Amino acid sequence: MSAVLGGLGGALLAYVMIGPSVTKENDSNKAYDASQPPFTVSVQPEQSEPREWAMVLDRTLTDDEVRKMKSLKGSSSVFSYLKSLGGRPLAYAPFLEHAPQRYPEEQTASGGMEFSDTFKMTVMSTRQYAVTINDWKVTGLTCRESTAQAVVGLPPQGGVAYEGIRLHLPPRADEPVLTDDTEGQGEPYFGNRFVEVGNGQSSGGLRVEVIAPRGQTCEWGIQVHYNDTHRPEGRWVQLKDDKGEPLRIRTESVPENPRQSWVFGSMPWTSCDDMPEEGQCYGL
Repeated sequence: MSAVLGGLGGALLAYVMIGPSVTKENDSNKAYDASQPPFTVSVQPEQSEPREWAMVLDRTLTDDEVRKMKSLKGSSSVFSYLKSLGGRPLAYAPFLEHAPQRYPEEQTASGGMEFSDTFKMTVMSTRQYAVTINDWKVTGLTCRESTAQAVVGLPPQGGVAYEGIRLHLPPRADEPVLTDDTEGQGEPYFGNRFVEVGNGQSSGGLRVEVIAPRGQTCEWGIQVHYNDTHRPEGRWVQLKDDKGEPLRIRTESVPENPRQSWVFGSMPWTSCDDMPEEGQCYGL
């Protein structure tokens, strides 16, 4: 009987101690989780060839380079060749045909085509609990005249927008906006959407189309607003690069008056310097 009662007493004591032990462990886990960075962000220029693109260079092409360019078959070969010469790719910004009427009117108010400098932003977190990024704003915007001297374009042949977000520099009201070819196109992205990481979801991300003023190159940073279990009231933080410095993103557009411009389209090659009235040259 003594042995039985002793065993029951030990079991009862262990049961009683489970509550405080679990609570202490949970508190310890939460404290460790709160000590970890809520997220880290990496920004990488888009590497793939856009459907419709323009390549800008800080010098004009030589006669030999023009002949080489014209001899290549297919846009991908031309794209790769121009990149090897130091060209920097831009994309013709697709028209957001399903956006609210106010947005297309703003988009075309300045006339001409718009070009986006596109990057992919990846958000990663090792947090046990969810972290929600639900807003952002552009910071430290500075712009200067573009150094580009030449531009080669593959004009639009029609097509839908890519999935992602878009903003202008400086941002327009409600930007960034959703670009997906779905319901909600042209609406503020963070109006009812967010990026969530942690809680078993290690990464998330966005494809970002940024449109700089024509003829200018801009540098800028990003502040994001996030909420999590440890800071439910939310907090604004400045994104930093891998050296711990404030992240600076470079965005450019086509030059205002390029010394040399070509288009590659329905006609194999057109020099916009010789035929500026050619429809394919519109925007360059």
